Amino acid sequence: MTWKQIFTSSVGKKLVMGFTGIFLILFLIVHAGLNACIWANDGGEMFLHAAHFMGANWVPRILEIGLFAGFILHIIQGYLLTVENRKKRSVGYAVSYSDGSKWYSRSMGLLGTLILLFLIMHMSHFWFPNRSNQGFLLGPEINLYEKMQTEFSVLWVVILYVIGCISLAYHLAHGFQSAFKTLGVHNKKYNKMLTSIGYGFSIIVPLVFAMMPISFYFKWI
Repeated sequence: MTWKQIFTSSVGKKLVMGFTGIFLILFLIVHAGLNACIWANDGGEMFLHAAHFMGANWVPRILEIGLFAGFILHIIQGYLLTVENRKKRSVGYAVSYSDGSKWYSRSMGLLGTLILLFLIMHMSHFWFPNRSNQGFLLGPEINLYEKMQTEFSVLWVVILYVIGCISLAYHLAHGFQSAFKTLGVHNKKYNKMLTSIGYGFSIIVPLVFAMMPISFYFKWI
């Protein structure tokens, strides 16, 4: 398969979706782990140390480029696959489903759009203000813990974040398994384990993200 075919053929698009999907899954693990530091109940000290490490070092900043590239590729290829699938009356990724397939496995385009809108809101609240304050030379960071306290004191913001996390949960419920299956991790020996891990991941990680704004709003931390 040539480089052009990787980005233009159906098989190539599915491979790109699989690889970028797994990459973004790893990012979610790191991001959820970092955010979980808020529950140390130390006034945000542990969280701010972790956030400072990620935001004030060149290695994580360089990795951000790959992260953005992964997001962009995943979004573009996802939309292209959605259009192709509708024309062919099939589904995305390299997975075949019966007529009884789950609604969320047939709605990845819609769920992806909701997640994209959520991501834009999330970045406008935290990433852009922090990076604009730092500038190119890694200047001073804003206090992200105080920023979260401010943003998550508004009920409609909390509701939108929870909706975004629910969309992510359903997206992962299909996407986690499909990404691995597309890359060939698909046989009877591992299917049940992969399915269980996928459903567990799609519940735990979005729940961690959703509990952040809820915890701040109700002043549990």
